[in-house]
Amino acid sequence: METVKVIECPRDAWQGLQEFIPTEYKAEYLKQLALAGFRHIDAVSFVSPKHVKQMADSEEVMAKLNAALPSLSPEHRNRGQDTGATIEPLEIIGIVVNEKGLERALATPGVTTIGYPYSISAYFRRANANMTREETRQLVEKLKKQTAAANRGLVVYISMAFGNPYDEPWGPEIVTDALEWLKDIRVRTVSLADTVGTATPELVGNLYREVKDHVAGIALGVHLHSRPENAEEKILAAYEAGCRRFDSALTGLGGCPFAGDNLVGNIATENVLAALEKAGGDPGIDPARLAKTLEMTNEIRAKYAHAPLVN
Repeated sequence: METVKVIECPRDAWQGLQEFIPTEYKAEYLKQLALAGFRHIDAVSFVSPKHVKQMADSEEVMAKLNAALPSLSPEHRNRGQDTGATIEPLEIIGIVVNEKGLERALATPGVTTIGYPYSISAYFRRANANMTREETRQLVEKLKKQTAAANRGLVVYISMAFGNPYDEPWGPEIVTDALEWLKDIRVRTVSLADTVGTATPELVGNLYREVKDHVAGIALGVHLHSRPENAEEKILAAYEAGCRRFDSALTGLGGCPFAGDNLVGNIATENVLAALEKAGGDPGIDPARLAKTLEMTNEIRAKYAHAPLVN
């Protein structure tokens, strides 16, 4: 089977919830994800608590998670050690949208990678960051320099990569332009985001094929949102086009609040795992441990999201 990366995204799943999830519970949940074999976790964000109340305790969550990590057994800290396989360290992603957030993220132990949403939609960029295209590019260049100096990773998400609902110009050439610029400034991990979940499986596959050859040397992934009925088709379309990096969230909780449809959320990780297994991909997740995290996710749905449980 071929190795694939699944980036679990509790931060994206939780950020829109109005009921505050206790700090201790968040840290325990992240620990259980690590125990289950998730090596890449989009865990926290460093944004204004006035706008995203759920993320007000990101530093405290990371402090508690760091305290819990030494209790993880060696095989969960260093998968592959006994087999001679490549050891993949635990990656914790912290999202930032401005320089102040970057300062907080770099000052927080345990955050190994900084994530930044770079919108190719002018309307979405203004609504979320009140910045021009040039200002966002200057910020990304600063993120690249400072993360490199601090020995942290950087992942850039291209928001509205598969089109937008604002009647703005869009096409593969616009995505390609953004990718080539990111490559030029030496960003090495990029995720194409279907921010509002409107892409068809055909579009997902076609766009990925069209742009991937322009960015040799970049780890190019997808962060897809979807209604449940065509989620698997989108994952398989991306995989067949060559994608080996997928963002998702257990039970499909969360998604972009601008989608206007509560069924257009994150693609459920359990469905992603099933689809990738069908296609011959191996994300390295422990099924027994996965059941524990699914149980905890359903507790979050019931207590804090007031959403139906997922079997």
